[in-house]
Amino acid sequence: MATPLNRSVLRAFALLRGFTRPDKPLTSAELSRRAGLPEASGYRLIQTLEAAGAVVRDARGRYTARVIWNFDLEEDSGERCVNRRVQDVLDRLAARFGVTVHYGVLERGMVTYLGKAVAEGGACVPTRVGAQQEAYCSAVGKALLAGLSDEELEAYLRDGDLVALTDWTITDPVLFRREIAHVRQSGFAIDRGEAYPHLSCVAVPVRNPAGQVVAAVSLVDRVERMSEERREVMRQALADAIAEMDGFQVLRSPLPRLAPCLDSLDPCADTQAVQAARDLAPLCA
Repeated sequence: MATPLNRSVLRAFALLRGFTRPDKPLTSAELSRRAGLPEASGYRLIQTLEAAGAVVRDARGRYTARVIWNFDLEEDSGERCVNRRVQDVLDRLAARFGVTVHYGVLERGMVTYLGKAVAEGGACVPTRVGAQQEAYCSAVGKALLAGLSDEELEAYLRDGDLVALTDWTITDPVLFRREIAHVRQSGFAIDRGEAYPHLSCVAVPVRNPAGQVVAAVSLVDRVERMSEERREVMRQALADAIAEMDGFQVLRSPLPRLAPCLDSLDPCADTQAVQAARDLAPLCA
């Protein structure tokens, strides 16, 4: 099995990508939103980056990057998203239930959203296509994690703490293993206000011809609207939609390659941060 990657490091790079200009300060909320991270998780990572000297906070609480990074895309730089046929299925689901629909895949321990559809009047969900989110606190993430082997799931749990984003987030690894076992048995996953307290969702995995979980589709609604009966109707609709998508080609582009622009390092930056950038350069190119 391949060595698991550290999710905290990957999330820190996602935050650093938010700095598009070295002279434009950004708030913690703005950086978290650009990185597709919950504000609580983003804020903790930004504090760590500040302690390491990679970012500096001004008197107004905004942050500026002291180590500037240049993110080069692979040759195919098209937007990573589902194709039109898959998007049509998502749109119909959103319109039928008046909700938000996500199509996500698991990449390096995080959910990457490749598709999203929003119905008029549906619940506002702070996600976007191409952004990433923690997997353990969402239905789509649980559906994807349930597709891992036991060894891969244990590696995921060892990689970082299950941080509480709401009062309902599952943070105990024993309880989380039990939750994943239930997802595997039932064939669907539920989020009960675990990422955002006012939202609940149900997700079903997408499998390839070999039976491996390759993606997941979820329906997100307000907690007060998500009754057991409504959830069951949604679950069946998701299963039908995934069956309709069977054989569809999902268009995707390669992941961005990270490479620190060493020539643009701030000469006044903390030497530890500068050395860290130089050490990481060959690993990210």
